[in-house]
Amino acid sequence: MLTKTRWLLLKRRENMSTDERGRLRDLLRINLRSVRACLLKEQFQHFWDYSSDLWAEKFLARWTTMAMRSRMDPFKKFARTLRTHRRELLAWFAARGLFAHGATEGFNNKARITTRKAYGFRSYEHAEIALYHALGDLPEPDWLAHRFC
Repeated sequence: MLTKTRWLLLKRRENMSTDERGRLRDLLRINLRSVRACLLKEQFQHFWDYSSDLWAEKFLARWTTMAMRSRMDPFKKFARTLRTHRRELLAWFAARGLFAHGATEGFNNKARITTRKAYGFRSYEHAEIALYHALGDLPEPDWLAHRFC
């Protein structure tokens, strides 16, 4: 029954062809755990469509309650994670459009490269100092034997 339906269940509905939508509709008539998981996944995508953080918070509370009652351990774990990071998720709505994502990605890339260069350091302190200097553009101390550039 579920043969060759893995990607059908994982694919977003707006990216499906007409044939795939028909196959998904047939699957949804059957009350299986995998189908319920697909429905929960699809329903959570609506969270990102909200423009108000108040409505998003209500949706998040309802969705996490449904996920906790679903009796599926991966969804319960995900719902607990969402509840833990609720404040950060809702801050996304307040910050939407207020900063350039490219600058953030550049900052993260610079940190990743510096961390990769720091693999040879003997202590975490040296790696931490390298991050401070690379990201904060601070002058290097004279006592260090490594160059951070």
